[in-house]
Amino acid sequence: MSDLPHPHEHRFTVRHPEWAAKASIYEVNVRQYTPEGTFQAFEAHLARLQKMGVGIVWLMPIHPIGAVGRKGSLGSPYAVQDYFGVNSEFGTLDDLKHLVQTAHDLGLRVILDWVANHTSRDNALLEQHPDWYQHDAQGQLVPPVADWTDVVALDYTNQAMRQYMTDALCYWVREADIDGYRCDVAGLVPTDFWDEVRPALEAIKPVFMLAEWDELYPSGGLTWEEFNSETQLLEKAFDMSFGLRLHYLLDHIAEGKNTLADIDEYLAAEREKYPPSVYLMHFTSNHDVNSWDGTEYERLGPLALSFAVLMALLPGMPLLYSGQEAALAKRLAFFDRDPIDWQDYPLQAFYTKLLQLKKRHPALRNGDATSRIQRLAGPAGLYGFIREKNGSAVVVLINATAEPLVLPGQRMLVAAQKGLFDVFSGEALILAQDKARTVPAHGWRVLRTRD
Repeated sequence: MSDLPHPHEHRFTVRHPEWAAKASIYEVNVRQYTPEGTFQAFEAHLARLQKMGVGIVWLMPIHPIGAVGRKGSLGSPYAVQDYFGVNSEFGTLDDLKHLVQTAHDLGLRVILDWVANHTSRDNALLEQHPDWYQHDAQGQLVPPVADWTDVVALDYTNQAMRQYMTDALCYWVREADIDGYRCDVAGLVPTDFWDEVRPALEAIKPVFMLAEWDELYPSGGLTWEEFNSETQLLEKAFDMSFGLRLHYLLDHIAEGKNTLADIDEYLAAEREKYPPSVYLMHFTSNHDVNSWDGTEYERLGPLALSFAVLMALLPGMPLLYSGQEAALAKRLAFFDRDPIDWQDYPLQAFYTKLLQLKKRHPALRNGDATSRIQRLAGPAGLYGFIREKNGSAVVVLINATAEPLVLPGQRMLVAAQKGLFDVFSGEALILAQDKARTVPAHGWRVLRTRD
């Protein structure tokens, strides 16, 4: 990592909340989280998540869902019928406020999923303000994507609609004391709207804003040319966006279409576009991926947990999705009830080690330009790197092959000069030992210096 300032750093003016530097994020599918599918039932899990090392809790949309054109028996949470309402399926406004307060008491932050681009077909705004919506040449309402038949797109050239949406976003920060938003298909909404919303929210309290978008990867049906012409969501409005390009790259590595070495090309492209202060979110699953693309076990096979290690410890903020700590091996229904079978949380200890290390280690802070990452040379099937700050280091080794591999001796590393702990076994080691550098088939080693 170069010590020279990033050539575009002056453009990125978002000031992240102080608490975000150590945070990991956890996505909550309230509908499927418990047999009850309510805020109250989920709230009982907050203490468990806090112990795992989670910092930010992201709730999927909490608003009433449209009935017109509804998909499945319960509909998509992303078909919002009332921006100021609470879906009675989940509980009441008071239930939500109690959940947020309980989270805050535990030191957690809560962000809501916000659908600014489109509404359900029976949102009252359609009758009250038909001019707030996009229409085609024949005067018909327009869905944002052809098969999103349960929703219609809003028109952001309308200033009154923009003010309404801004007021609605501010309402939940004031009324429920939430800490920010995950914004659905954020790149389909004009960036200047988000640039105006951020200071309006900051006038109430410091917020964290997550964009469902990745300017390193085309989204929302855009061509490469259209995509690359988009303005930077992360300059003034958003703290973080999705690391979609890395997500799909890992899928392709598991399929044999790419190699581990392509991760280096991705990281170089990320650093060329963004200064280190920018956050990108990395994941092996989320609600869309699980339901539509498949579980991490379907897509990544024997590399599912190794790549979870990679996502947690590369620069960026890791996301954990509902049920991953239960080794959830099924696609959750999106439009109907399909409660998670938690099975005594078989992977909770695994994710706790990763998220607690992320939370506590100084070399793993989000957006820290003074932290160093160095790639470790090794055989083609082994991906290794070290992250270091002020002499404190984490060594990460991932083996993508079906045979054990050994990292060659690395003499010039700070970590090699100190004793190490294996984060998962707790064993004391030194990097000079073959044992410390041997990575099992489809496995991982995570070592930290004995500070």
